[in-house]
Amino acid sequence: MHSNGLAALGVLGQDGPQSIVDLVFHNARRKAATPAIEWPAGKLTYGDLAPLILRTSFHLRSLGVGVGDPVAIALGDHVDHLVALLAVAAMGAVILPIDVRWTETEKAAVAHAFGAVLALVDDGATPIADLANSANDAAWHSSVAAAPLDLDLFVRGRARPLALSLSSGTTGRPKGPLATHGHILNRLYIYTASLGFGSTDRFMVASPLYFGGARYMSLAYLCLGGTLVLYPPPYTPRGLIDAMQQHDITSLFLVPTILRRLLETPFEGEMMFPRLRRLVSSGAVLHADERRAVKQKICGNFMNFYSSTEGGGVSVLDADAPDELSGSIGRVVLGTEVEVVDDQHQPVATGSTGRVRYRGGSVAAGYHLDPEASKEAFRDGWYYPGDLAHFDADGFLFLDGRSKDMIIRGGVNIYPHEIEEVLMRHAEVREAAATAMTSAELGEEVVAFVVLHRPLEQQKLLEYCRLQLAPYKVPKLIVQVDELPRNSSGKVLKAKLQELLVRQP
Repeated sequence: MHSNGLAALGVLGQDGPQSIVDLVFHNARRKAATPAIEWPAGKLTYGDLAPLILRTSFHLRSLGVGVGDPVAIALGDHVDHLVALLAVAAMGAVILPIDVRWTETEKAAVAHAFGAVLALVDDGATPIADLANSANDAAWHSSVAAAPLDLDLFVRGRARPLALSLSSGTTGRPKGPLATHGHILNRLYIYTASLGFGSTDRFMVASPLYFGGARYMSLAYLCLGGTLVLYPPPYTPRGLIDAMQQHDITSLFLVPTILRRLLETPFEGEMMFPRLRRLVSSGAVLHADERRAVKQKICGNFMNFYSSTEGGGVSVLDADAPDELSGSIGRVVLGTEVEVVDDQHQPVATGSTGRVRYRGGSVAAGYHLDPEASKEAFRDGWYYPGDLAHFDADGFLFLDGRSKDMIIRGGVNIYPHEIEEVLMRHAEVREAAATAMTSAELGEEVVAFVVLHRPLEQQKLLEYCRLQLAPYKVPKLIVQVDELPRNSSGKVLKAKLQELLVRQP
């Protein structure tokens, strides 16, 4: 980096990093020859990455992007996607992630809702309607290569907006928390202290970069000076197992859906990922039996990470937590304050269920351009994710469901998670989800949806539930389905289940 005149950009000064790109440039000073990103066709060292970021930023400015402008990044899971994230961040513009799997209508709706001035799309992809588009084609790469290294383009400031990310639970009008550079820099505390990320790790990016977990963990490793190895989906479980060994991966993030596929894959060895130092999962509920199986078959150092797009990490269940705590989502991470409160926003007693709220340096201040949604989810500096939970006496947090998913049967609150846990313990049940159905007599009744390993009569499952649950919690109906509808992060879409329920005879 010294040879190209960019050395000054890697000097952090007494105030430390003011941008996530500060740390990437810092790594170009201290470990220029270390691979930053590897993929099947090549690699970029930190020394290569730093000037590429600046040249890409200059090209974006030539296309009309200014400081504070949202840029829709509708790119696949490849190196251009990561460079675009950093280039937008470096010039002080705002990242707006767009999932390439969305329909053209969905892409346009989100891009226009957040005022994107430009969309970056893959070569050959359909442009986003009524918006300036630029594809990562040969002309794009030629223009970037010819762009000057304009050091004045680099905009710093911890309070500057960095990214607008759609919440994974979003329904209806899109909601996007606005994360600043400071928020993401604060998440480094969580990733290093509570998850153990390190600068010598080789982190495989095996989840879509649109998903917040993959995106922010990838950026964290580039800030720390680790190496990203791109292995984008779709892939087979066997392909992932082989790739992990081939690339000597030490750190990995997977959503529960992929973990379940791995658990169903025949494997003769003792452990699927014997060299892996850290396996992190987040994005959806992982049941207690599944956690035990992952530790036994996939990776002994498995961490279940409870987090959100709005606030980053909340809690983590470490690998060394005893087996009887496998149903917990762990203890609160470093740098985040968590409370469980009642409807009057007062903390509840240990063991009592209430609404989760949390605050800290990683938590966004609200939803961009949506004061009504912000008023509901953000209050007095706290973020309310909509989850119900309780703490035990040792500070372990247990999820009891979503406040909007809670079933109220005859005035009694029933938490779907409890019913799902019982069903998941049945040998023939692969997946389960509980929700409410309308009842003229009781207001709501419990209905459960199950994915089975092999056909089983509904009555058999109902008899099993009667042995495990109080009478008022036993499902009125159990529906067998081929699969549960999920979003990109693996969360079950209970609204879709309600639609299935309407169509039941």
